[in-house]
Amino acid sequence: MESADFLPEDDTTPEAYATPTSFGIKSWAEEDRPREKLMQKGRAALSDAELIAILLGSGTTKLTAVDVGKLMLQAVGNDLNELARLSMKQLCRHPGIGPAKAITVMAALELGRRRKESGAGRRTTITSSRDIYNVMRPQLQDLPHEEFWIVLLNRANVVMRTEKVSSGGVAGTVADPKMIFKHALENLASSIILVHNHPSGNRQPSSADISLTKKLKEAGGFLDLPVLDHLIYTDMGYYSFSDEGLL
Repeated sequence: MESADFLPEDDTTPEAYATPTSFGIKSWAEEDRPREKLMQKGRAALSDAELIAILLGSGTTKLTAVDVGKLMLQAVGNDLNELARLSMKQLCRHPGIGPAKAITVMAALELGRRRKESGAGRRTTITSSRDIYNVMRPQLQDLPHEEFWIVLLNRANVVMRTEKVSSGGVAGTVADPKMIFKHALENLASSIILVHNHPSGNRQPSSADISLTKKLKEAGGFLDLPVLDHLIYTDMGYYSFSDEGLL
């Protein structure tokens, strides 16, 4: 298998090296071409497919780069969050997409995710479950597997830091109470919030989630480290144990 260092500049499909047909983007009116359109009208004037086309740079002998972008979006219901979940192998199933182009798209989507993360990195005071959801969105958005995190708070309920406790598979992950409270004690936290994601989109807690929450709440009581909430994160919303009266 070729290493990433030797990926071709364009895609690896035969169409990438063929002569463009007369209906390619170059035959369009200049103001309709994605790059020229961005320069003349600004980035907000471009559709998602046109932005993807700029990343791709070229299409195939039968499809423009915009057409390829539209096909990629249609395959995920025009949902950029779903597009960000795809692996390089999945992206390469689209016509005209080889490893180099797939990596370019993945890198652009990851930069967008990190931009959100840097914005959420400011010190935040937790006043509601929605605040918790917003703090954890950059870490958990688009993940295809489960992760368990804790949010450490000071006495004013200001977020001191977030810590990943474990990472698992699609169906679950193991959260070790000893590791959870070790992080909290080492950082001199005054209280903690538990957060884990459900990649399936199901917001309801499992019996294991309920049992673990009860166990950690009791342990926190003994250590004078109250567990304020346990949030089940999904890309489309969340479930708060505190809001539902289970804490």
